[in-house]
Amino acid sequence: MLGSHIDTVIDAGIYDGCYGVLSALEVIQTLKEDGFAPSRPIVVAAFTNEEGVRYAPDMMGSLVYAGGLPTETALATVGADGTMLGGELGRIGYAGPHEPGFLSPHAYIELHIEQGPVLERESITIGAVENVQGISWQKVTVEGDANHAGTTPISMRRDAGYAAARIITFLRERAKNSNSPTVATVGCISFEPNAINVIPSRATLTVDLRDPDEERLRQAEAALAEFLDAISQEEHVEVSVERLARFEPVRFDQRIVAKIEKAAKDRGLTSRRMTSGAGHDAQMIARIAPAAMIFVPSVAGISHNPKERTNDEHLIAGANVLLDVVGELARR
Repeated sequence: MLGSHIDTVIDAGIYDGCYGVLSALEVIQTLKEDGFAPSRPIVVAAFTNEEGVRYAPDMMGSLVYAGGLPTETALATVGADGTMLGGELGRIGYAGPHEPGFLSPHAYIELHIEQGPVLERESITIGAVENVQGISWQKVTVEGDANHAGTTPISMRRDAGYAAARIITFLRERAKNSNSPTVATVGCISFEPNAINVIPSRATLTVDLRDPDEERLRQAEAALAEFLDAISQEEHVEVSVERLARFEPVRFDQRIVAKIEKAAKDRGLTSRRMTSGAGHDAQMIARIAPAAMIFVPSVAGISHNPKERTNDEHLIAGANVLLDVVGELARR
């Protein structure tokens, strides 16, 4: 099985996910044109809702396929726009007849842009991805009191907005001062009543924590929980947390990673082993089959942005490495 996803984030580029699906189709076409007789079937997967922006969690399609989330639960998921996933899949003609997991892969390979700056910075063409960071998504809600912005003394405020700002600053400073690769991001925030002259009574924000080491990820989660308790007392606000997604770090199949390195070397391409900072369908399929990923450079490391770009020579190189690895795994 080879493939990726075709959904995107808001205001995204054109490569994230789609490159892996199109390249997989090209690999199969090339093998057929060459008269290649595989020892087992080769299939392309385009997994639903990898990004998780409209319906949480991310990587939902591959998670369901791997048995990590019941189909009924996924289909009943309500999106950020109030729609239900199952209904939307039916509306666009994507409610298929098969049960998730109906094919059991011998192996899974995913070709993807790096979405980061490492390969370009080091002038390396191919990344042999050996592991993926763990991910923790949480939604934090802070409850305070709305009051007049001009007449309420600072010392008497229960300011949910200020508490949210302190949470953001805490996460950034902790990650910045750490010697570990832990990263922390607040990607969404909203205030109520959201008026210029009213102290916010409620603040809702999302927290995205990532680390390739499970123990460090747990420490980051614990540090956040401890800070939320402290700020609740210091600012006299109520804080609640909803877990949106939690995935442990994944180590890919080292045999396939080695094949990726060899394929790159045989084609005269530079390569290096690396960690993926982003989540991918491959980490879900790794639950049920040996899996690995191939990365190609992203110009300036930009992704999740219309400026996302990978040079043609790198796109072609990645597809050729995918072709060689698939041929090796499926050869009689």
